[in-house]
Order: sequence, then C-alpha cells, then structure tokens
Amino acid sequence: MAFVPLAVAPASEAATPPSNTAPPSVEGPIAKGQILVKFRDARASAGVLHQHGLGDGPEIGSTGAHLIKVPAGAELRLVAALSNNPAVEYAEPDAIASATTNDQYFDRQYALQNTGQSFTNTAGTITVPAGTPHADVHAVDAWNITTGGGTKVAVLDTGVAADNPDIWSQVTASANFSTSSTQDDMYGHGTHVAGIVAAIANNAMGVAGVCYTCTILNGKVLDDNGSGTSSAIAQGIDWAVASGAKVINMSLAMRFGSTTLQTAVNNAWNKGVVIVAAAGNTGAQYKMYPAAYSNVIAVAATDNNDAKASFSTYGAKWVDVAAPGVSVYSTFPNHPFALQNTYNRSQGYDIGSGTSMASPIVAATAALAWSAHSGYTNADVRAKVESSADKIAGTGSYWANGRVNANNAVH
Repeated sequence: MAFVPLAVAPASEAATPPSNTAPPSVEGPIAKGQILVKFRDARASAGVLHQHGLGDGPEIGSTGAHLIKVPAGAELRLVAALSNNPAVEYAEPDAIASATTNDQYFDRQYALQNTGQSFTNTAGTITVPAGTPHADVHAVDAWNITTGGGTKVAVLDTGVAADNPDIWSQVTASANFSTSSTQDDMYGHGTHVAGIVAAIANNAMGVAGVCYTCTILNGKVLDDNGSGTSSAIAQGIDWAVASGAKVINMSLAMRFGSTTLQTAVNNAWNKGVVIVAAAGNTGAQYKMYPAAYSNVIAVAATDNNDAKASFSTYGAKWVDVAAPGVSVYSTFPNHPFALQNTYNRSQGYDIGSGTSMASPIVAATAALAWSAHSGYTNADVRAKVESSADKIAGTGSYWANGRVNANNAVH
C-alpha cells in the first residue's frame, strides 16, 4: 500500500408542438423516455396523446397522473406542448431524486460525488486541490437503486479496527490468518479499505461507504507490519468463500505469482465469487499478483481529475479498470496504528492513497451490481462492472475498460 476514492418509443411523432412553445427550464436530472401527464378529462387522453404519436400509460398511484413513454430527448419539448393543451391539467418531467447523506466528511469524498471541491486531510495539514466535477464513480446516483442490501464483501487485509463504530458494526465475521497475535488492525490499512466499501451512511459521523448497507467479512491475512504470505491469503480466500462472500477484495500485491494463490482464486471464481485486487503502486507496467490472474478484476488508481495516479501500476493488456485512489477519505482505527506515524494520518478518519483505495471502490461497485441484478452470475457482474465503466482518458492504454461507474453498473 502507498499513501501517495424500456423505454419503448413510438415509431414516429404525428405532430409537432407549436413553434412558440419553448421547453420548460428544469434544474436537476430527469428520467429519460418518460413524462408525467394528468388530464382534466380522462376521456380526452387518447386523442391528445395520439396527436403527438404517444400512447397512454399506467396511472401513478392515486395521483391521477399517468406515466407516458416518450422518445428519449423529447421529454421537455413534449411537456411544453402538452401543457398548452386545455385538456391537460399538467404535464411535467419525471424528476430524479438523489440519496443524501449527513456524514461528517462526506463533502471530502470526491470519489463518491465530485463537485470540483477542494478539501484538506483531517489535521488540515494537507490540501487536496479542486478536482473536475463528475470525475467520480457516481455512487450517490446508484444509491437510488440500491445501497447494497447486505451483500457480503470479504476484505482480506490487515484486519478491521473494532473501535471505529462507523465500520466495525458492518463486520459480520472475522478470522485471523496472519502471524499477528491479535485480530485487531494495528496497521490501519484494512480499516481504511473496509470503510471505503461499507462505512455506515447517514449516522452523522465520519464517512459513507460506496456500498454502505453491504456487510464485511473481515479476513486478516496481513500482519501488523502490512505483510503476509501467499498461503495466508489463500486460506483467507477459502474462508471468505465458505462464509458466503459474493465479492472478495484484496488490496495487496506481490511481484511474483503463486500457484497456490492462483488455485485459491480460481476455486473462488468457480464457486461464483467476484474477486477484485489492487494493481499495485509501482508506477510501471509489469504484472502484479493476484491482480494479474485472469479471474481477478485488476484495478488501477485515478485522481480527482480522472487522470492516472502517478504511482499506479498500469497496462491495458492486464489492468481491467480504474477507480479513484488518490486522497480517498475513509475510516482508520481510533487507537495508534502504524500508518498513523508513517504518513501522518489522524485516528478515526483521514485520507489515503494507493491502488489499495481504488480496489475496494470497484469491489463495492460489484456488490452494488450483485444487489441490483439478482439473477446475475459472477461472470455477469464482472462484465457489467467493466462494460459500464466510463471511457476516460487512458482507456485502452493504462487500463482496458475505463473508470468504474456504479450508477451504470446498477442499471
């Protein structure tokens, strides 16, 4: 780790609105391919809609309004035209609401919602320059569909701190495969990674996880110095599968492959699990493992401008996707931990950088996709996460598919 986040359109429109009818001005997103219309007299609906090549649609509860399918892109124009018809009580776009959160540091979580904000670390000693709006994974939009629904995500790392309630209450099972005598996180890395996945939202403290109603399987495979063996990681993978993990995140990397570790990865894939791993922080193209195994989603890191992080390992021949990994805000232990001194981080909450931070964002996106698409297989989830990524600069050279987009992945 280096600390350097159908709409079925009619075949045609038989008529066009009057030329003096301007589309209404609307602030905020609207649903594509549909509008809401309420008629003064329901008997007039068919004729009015037919004038515009439209058919009637279902009534919205007890409101009297009907959901009308329209050509994508014509929503506001048809709202304006129908509003001018005396038979129509009102016509309006089908506005989209977004989930909100009151978490203390949410405004610093550009990885989830990038408004171009500048922010500091917790101590105020490091300033992160303003980024590019929407250079994020669109998690807030995805939350309108699902926030995780209890999907189990295994975090195989340095453990999760029991004294940070923002993430520990999400942990449903723990196991220690490291050489450390304690199951607690004395290094800090695992707590940060787990918080990125599933820190509780809307509790007026800390941060929100990308998949904040997911649950965490806490497998400690790295010791209190942040190191671990292939055998420990393989044991952790087997434990995660047996414990019901739908997604396994491994924010760890090694230069050389291991047949034992690859076998554990393949076994997990064959049992229907999605496996995600950090591509590494070498700043070079050579393969790192387990990310480079074919049954693992390999993740590079980007910054708040959607640019490749300078430290990120890259290479479109084996790195699958990218995600924010520079100055990502998340949870830390509320007790002393090794990374606190190494990188001058605060207890409780602070920023962290590395492909270690990008990987859990992708793992959480996969968990959201599992939750939204109940009939999917792990191959379907992986394909959805990769194919729905935003094709930012560097796609095809630094990584194969783009920067993940959670909102696309759940639709």
